[in-house]
Amino acid sequence: MKNKKLIIIGNTNNAKLAHYYFSNDSEYEVIGFAVDKAYIKEQLFCGLPVFPLEKLRETHPPEKFEAFIGIGYSNMNKIRETKYNTLKLMGYKLPNYISTKCSYLTQEPIGDNNLILEDNTIQPFVSIGSNNVFWSGNHIGHDVVIGNHNFISSHVVISGFTIIGNNVFLGVNSTFRDAIKIADSTLVAAGAIIMKDTQFGEVHLPARSILFGKKSDELEIS
Repeated sequence: MKNKKLIIIGNTNNAKLAHYYFSNDSEYEVIGFAVDKAYIKEQLFCGLPVFPLEKLRETHPPEKFEAFIGIGYSNMNKIRETKYNTLKLMGYKLPNYISTKCSYLTQEPIGDNNLILEDNTIQPFVSIGSNNVFWSGNHIGHDVVIGNHNFISSHVVISGFTIIGNNVFLGVNSTFRDAIKIADSTLVAAGAIIMKDTQFGEVHLPARSILFGKKSDELEIS
């Protein structure tokens, strides 16, 4: 039974996906979306109304409605962070979405406005802050600490006792050894392997594949 009413902040693909997950795997009924008035191009999104964020407290007060920030990782998650702070100041409760199809084993306190999709493994003693996105299929090892406003894409492996700071982006298939610290605003590209602490704002790229000098049909593969 859907016994809670939710407004999703955003009107792009991330908001569309948040709408899908909350609608199909939560106790929340999504009743519409909200964005800054200047960004309202259509009155409907996913078949639901789009409300001006500037008037949301008047039309959908926080005493009756909750909100979720359905925004991606643009500007190292700073846009999502700004909207998170705005909605908190407006007095809205920001729920977490934790997929029923993930392995969520930690019993540590969690922040709010986290999106944790299917097939994530969150091991015991993991600490999670607020406003993070965990895309599908990640492994978060035991005793890991995740800060705030991060985006962890798919098939990321974070080994135990690692600390992830704030406003971090972790690309697809990136890997992190145990007991290291990933500094704020670190960007780790797809496939990178991180073996030591990072520093603020660093960008880590993986080694690229090497183009072989023959075509595939020239090789003898047994």
